[in-house]
Amino acid sequence: MKKIGSSLLIALFAGAITLGAYKLFFEKTNYAVVTDDNASSIINSSLSPTSAKGAGINEVDFTMAAETTVNAVVHVKNVTISRGPTSLMEFFYGYEGNQKAQIGTGSGVIISPDGYIVTNNHVIKGASQLQVTLNNNKTYEAELVGTDPNSDIALLKIDAKRQLPYLAFGDSDNVKVGEWVLAVGNPFNLTSTVTAGIVSAKARALMSTDQSFIQTDAAVNPGNSGGALVNTNGDLIGINTAISSQTGSYVGYSFAVPSNIAKKVIDDIMEFGSVQKGVLGIKTVSLNTPYAIEKGINEIDGVYIEGVEEESGADEADLKEGDVIKAIDQIEVHKFADLTGYLSTKRPGDELEITIDRQGEQLMVPVTIKERQTLFVPVMGLEVKNLTDKDKKTFKTKKGVKIVGVPEMYRGYGLNGKVLLSVDDEEISDIQEAKTLFGRISKYGKSSITMINEKGERERLIFQ
Repeated sequence: MKKIGSSLLIALFAGAITLGAYKLFFEKTNYAVVTDDNASSIINSSLSPTSAKGAGINEVDFTMAAETTVNAVVHVKNVTISRGPTSLMEFFYGYEGNQKAQIGTGSGVIISPDGYIVTNNHVIKGASQLQVTLNNNKTYEAELVGTDPNSDIALLKIDAKRQLPYLAFGDSDNVKVGEWVLAVGNPFNLTSTVTAGIVSAKARALMSTDQSFIQTDAAVNPGNSGGALVNTNGDLIGINTAISSQTGSYVGYSFAVPSNIAKKVIDDIMEFGSVQKGVLGIKTVSLNTPYAIEKGINEIDGVYIEGVEEESGADEADLKEGDVIKAIDQIEVHKFADLTGYLSTKRPGDELEITIDRQGEQLMVPVTIKERQTLFVPVMGLEVKNLTDKDKKTFKTKKGVKIVGVPEMYRGYGLNGKVLLSVDDEEISDIQEAKTLFGRISKYGKSSITMINEKGERERLIFQ
């Protein structure tokens, strides 16, 4: 018994020594340091300091924004009527065929208590009939007030006979990359649906458009187009318009028209019936091209001015080739989409404060933007511009448009620099008229253009 007792005492004593040694030499004490703002960090010799600042998803309250938004988002149904042959006999002998109704759907956002609704142009394109269903399942016939395909924005109006819940436009210039947002849509007429995400990027440019978008990772699927993108305060900061996908379904990227652009388009439609677009009048260089790399322009932070159009706002403000635009109205410009996005919120006649870098010197220059003076015309792909006073004297004509850009396939015809007077014997006064006349040309028939050179010699070109 004595042996057993002494062995037990020895074991207990050895365990106590081992535990004390571990506490003394291996385990470090944690100390909490509390600051005035109640943020604390743990100082630990074996761990890096951590901070309690910053909010995770569990600390963000989405409920207020969702409650504010859902009743202002609507379901939009687009009914288009198409005619076509229903049999081979009708196809060959030209019978009118039966009418077929095709239905498309999307979402929209009520932006005023009297029933004005903003949605996407592609949601209502070609509509014979438009219907809007509110979140309370009441359905109304809608009138198309106006549309702008370039920004993919359209304005509808319903007569609800009562005040409607609506969202006011927020300031999309204040949106920060990384902030939480909600995408709200009514895709399948199942009442409004809410998804959450963050702002992934701003001033995102998509192919085939000079538009500037907000990119988010909030889930947006077909049918959500035209819905609302709001921040956690419930402010309308964008109109959901597109997804990047090879399958047609959401795969992680969605895009919204910034609210400042959408608001300007809507204001123009209501006041003028069409969008009033102003331009600086500069030519820039596309990045990631051999020319940009050779010139060392590819890594420039800002927008490099390669050329300035005559009698444009940039010309009158004495902007020069080689200048780099760094900011506009004190908003930083890092790439071309930053510039075009901001200009899309302005009208001809607005004065802007442009910050440029000229050979290392920072200058602030006031520039008044003007209406676009150049335009790409369809079919031939020519770039034409309105005649300046100097052009009218040089070419001795008051009408016509000057050809300033020619696609590769027509460069051997000596078109560049000449004045285009008529298309199929119809006179051209300005770039808008040129766009209309070229738009009438059939891709399958012959057409002719009449031009004049600086010597006053007229030339006629027939093409097909």
